[in-house]
Amino acid sequence: MSARSESSFQPAEAGRAAHAVALGLVLLTVSWGLLHVGFWDRNQIIDTPGYQHYGELMLDGKVPYRDFDVEYPPAALPTFVLPALADKEDYASAFELLMWACAVAAVLLVGKTLSAIGAGPARLFAASAFTGLAPLALGSVVLSRFDFWPAALVVGALAALVAGRDRLGFGVLGLATAAKIYPAVLLPLAVVWVFRRSGRRAAVIAVTVFFAVVAAVVLPFAVLAPGGLAHSLAQQLGRPLQIESLGSAILLAAHQLGAYDPTVVSTHGSQNLDGSLPSALAAIQTALQLVALSVVWVVFARGPVDRDRLLTASAAAVVAFIAFGKVLSPQFLIWLLPLVPLVAGAAGLEACGVLAAALVTTQLWFPYRYWHVVHLQPAGWLVLVRDLLLIALFGILLAATAREHAPRRSA
Repeated sequence: MSARSESSFQPAEAGRAAHAVALGLVLLTVSWGLLHVGFWDRNQIIDTPGYQHYGELMLDGKVPYRDFDVEYPPAALPTFVLPALADKEDYASAFELLMWACAVAAVLLVGKTLSAIGAGPARLFAASAFTGLAPLALGSVVLSRFDFWPAALVVGALAALVAGRDRLGFGVLGLATAAKIYPAVLLPLAVVWVFRRSGRRAAVIAVTVFFAVVAAVVLPFAVLAPGGLAHSLAQQLGRPLQIESLGSAILLAAHQLGAYDPTVVSTHGSQNLDGSLPSALAAIQTALQLVALSVVWVVFARGPVDRDRLLTASAAAVVAFIAFGKVLSPQFLIWLLPLVPLVAGAAGLEACGVLAAALVTTQLWFPYRYWHVVHLQPAGWLVLVRDLLLIALFGILLAATAREHAPRRSA
């Protein structure tokens, strides 16, 4: 992850890029295989039974949001229904294969993105290797969550943007947003990118493409089941303080010190803290999340719009959304696996190191000690450490966004 700028070298040779991607794919496949053996294969907490239920209902002709409740956005539905085409007993394996394919796409798109900006071989190989090994550092959660689907789409959008294919980039970003919501935090950065480089008209067209794609995915369900779709969105926005969030982790630490007595409840498909203080912290975290995102957007807009800054700011925005949110599930870290390795220079190395520590720390308590956390045992300290690492990661990426400058070009 060298500190070279986008204008200081020629595009990476195709052969070197291919070798780097091949290394990443080999490491990814090895990592995926290891997640099925030993302690990785024990004590799993999986979401695939719920996904299978959705998929089978859709194959039976039921309409999501109208005939049954779905907590996920519409573009997530294909990842539930495609594995349901296999035999019932093979659903989990089919779903894992689909997620592996999405992870493969993420590795390929990391290579594509870095090749488009002319990254050197060291940066290409380091980023590909990190992306391939990162699932093993995070653990078995990658096997039974659909988050590699939007994560791959986000990197695809960035690959298109840095290659100058703005409309394609905005279209893919719209699809990603319709799958998991969080990619919307990249929209202001992408708008600044196109507006500053190509002008107002190009930016308007690109934004139109984004919303057209979102509408194409969401509107059919809005017409067929407006109430169900609205309920799904309200359920997500109205979630309480989840037990793995920063505010909750602080309260869990206070409990270990004898300063607070938390009440854990199971609602909205997760374990959360109940009470007036957790509710206040949830509101504060939402405000902090918006402030952190706004800072990233403003810092990026006030500086030069070179490609490395776009990649760094994009990673910073997603980390801000995760770290300061009132909900912080382990699978959210999947979103960062192909994003943070795109960051250049010393900041990129530092960010990857901190992310790796956050991934491993997460795996130390999820899934093996998750119920220890829920039952207010000392494992809650690990949650706080992980959350503080994410805050540190945000600081590294924000500082890198603020200090990076595009090189002067000769006339």
